[in-house]
Amino acid sequence: MREYDLFTPEAMTDQTAFLARVRAESPLARLPQLDAYLLTRYTDVMAALRDKRLDTANMARVLRRLTPAEQDELRPVSQAIEMWMGHTVPADHARFQRLLKRYFSAATVDRLRPRVREFTHELLDAVAANGEMDVVRDLAYPLPANVIAEILGMPTSDREQLQAWSRDILPIFGNGSIDGIRQAQRSMLEMHDYLRILAADRRRVPREDVLSMFVAAEAEGTLTEDEAVANCVLLLFAGHETTANLIANGLVLLFAHPHQLARLRSEPELMPLAVDEMLRCDGPAGVIGRITTEPVELAGHAVPAGQHVYLALRAANRDPDAFPDPDTFDITRRPNRYLSFGMGSYYCLGAALARMETDECLRILLDRCPDLRPAYDTPDRLPSPPFGHRLGSLRVTF
Repeated sequence: MREYDLFTPEAMTDQTAFLARVRAESPLARLPQLDAYLLTRYTDVMAALRDKRLDTANMARVLRRLTPAEQDELRPVSQAIEMWMGHTVPADHARFQRLLKRYFSAATVDRLRPRVREFTHELLDAVAANGEMDVVRDLAYPLPANVIAEILGMPTSDREQLQAWSRDILPIFGNGSIDGIRQAQRSMLEMHDYLRILAADRRRVPREDVLSMFVAAEAEGTLTEDEAVANCVLLLFAGHETTANLIANGLVLLFAHPHQLARLRSEPELMPLAVDEMLRCDGPAGVIGRITTEPVELAGHAVPAGQHVYLALRAANRDPDAFPDPDTFDITRRPNRYLSFGMGSYYCLGAALARMETDECLRILLDRCPDLRPAYDTPDRLPSPPFGHRLGSLRVTF
């Protein structure tokens, strides 16, 4: 097992090449700067995703590395994170999954298609006369924000505020600065207050939305109001940031592969396969964190209990032992058993929604903008350590 420096020029500027080298040299690697292990091979990552001895890595654990005074200051955000689905004990995670499952089923997602189309056309109408736009700002961010706001039961008139809160929360999911986490806490608490007002309204007049369902579950004693508002924050972020990144990264991939883009224009029925290939090549989650709850063997090495392990989805999805020509972007690839949404009991609840939104958005964009082309020299990628990135902007003309 080898150790690797995450701050070399290679690791900072070309994550794909760095992870490919790690995968070839040391399938289980040590990352001393993070006091963690790294798995990179497809079979090992898939096995770890299924292994119940590897528990989800609660984001609040990152906060425990801070000074006692900082931890005390940030206790409200830590307590909120500990109530998030996927960041709590397995029984509570399953309880939230049961409550939310019908809102993210294939049938429910399919019924949302007309609204996704309406939102997409409205956003494109707003910039049509300009002949140019920033896809991140004008389309990829507001579209899923509108959709998840509707699912949760938040007024779409508040979408800009929802997006601002979502951006502020971002440092919690990476190695954010202490000032970034302070701002995340302020925005999270503001959103909690906002949601409590909406919840009071739903108690008086229930609707067909997630917030009304949470309020009803609270009345039955299934969950508390604190749990409800905390998980609405998580759903807003997870249903917004990740899909926005998928739409923007997917378009960059199409621009970088003009022959694939041309084929997709001529055969739009390939869009579902194209979205799957976008998820494989540059999905919104580069890694998933896990904690070993007991001693376990990973990639042939004994790992003690209590160790942090990063599962490199980005590396697994490009493993040549799992995918022929793994570095080739192929919108007709099948089968395509990528791991971008995880697996097992922690499989992403919103996977079908993210795929559908990206499918409809890009399908309409390519249809309405036959002359769509990039207006940048290199993509404006912002690092999201470890092994992640997002686009700060994506200028296009049409």
